[in-house]
Amino acid sequence: MCGIVGYVGPQRAQDVVIDGLRRLEYRGYDSAGIAVVHDGELVVAKRSGKLANLEKELADHPLPATHTGIGHTRWATHGRPNDANAHPHTGGARRIALVHNGIIENFAELRARIEADDHVFLSETDTEIAAHLVELQVQSGVELPIAMQRVCQQLDGAFTLVAVDAEDPDRVVAARRNSPLVVGLGEGENFLGSDVAAFIEH
Repeated sequence: MCGIVGYVGPQRAQDVVIDGLRRLEYRGYDSAGIAVVHDGELVVAKRSGKLANLEKELADHPLPATHTGIGHTRWATHGRPNDANAHPHTGGARRIALVHNGIIENFAELRARIEADDHVFLSETDTEIAAHLVELQVQSGVELPIAMQRVCQQLDGAFTLVAVDAEDPDRVVAARRNSPLVVGLGEGENFLGSDVAAFIEH
């Protein structure tokens, strides 16, 4: 069972997300990653193996201090457990970063359709197609929540999706279908998790 953490608020997003992922390690995983929104851009770090590998990468190359981020610990389903297949995934323009639990059953059909429009995929996952589809929506002028709704209508399967938009830095958007998602509403800050353990201390 993969782990998801999302955060928007005054605390440093990297610290909240990584701490949340650490609290979800009991679920088991084979890679970990994080994406934050900073100055209109996404900054993504992800590594195969244990969370300690990602933490070492972040110690060597710290993410910018920012208040919006998402993170993920993954059990490989589609694609090997390597850096490229670790979440978060981005759209082709790197405007959207997205993490995903569950399985998108019609991803091969959707991927073939998008590849026919000259989109290049960097992973073997079913998740990356959702990042591309959400990004296409926001690039057309649709706000992130509506983009997520429209994309979910195209997907078959059971899943939780959590996304950030580099051009909408104060929002994390999530959707689920027959898959766990917990929302934590705080004083001036909000949390998302696949388990309340991710942010219960807050």
